[in-house]
Amino acid sequence: MSLYDTLRHFADSYALLAMFAAFVVLCAWPFRPGARHRSDEAATMIFKDETDGE
Repeated sequence: MSLYDTLRHFADSYALLAMFAAFVVLCAWPFRPGARHRSDEAATMIFKDETDGE
């Protein structure tokens, strides 16, 4: 079996599973319980120093 065939088999099986697992983790990361504070802070950061037209 050649190196190409070995790497192709790895990419078609275990690497695909690893990429899917990484995708699921990265999609779920913003929805974890401790992320709400950071998400709210990031969402309102651009308004932090506004003076409301003064």
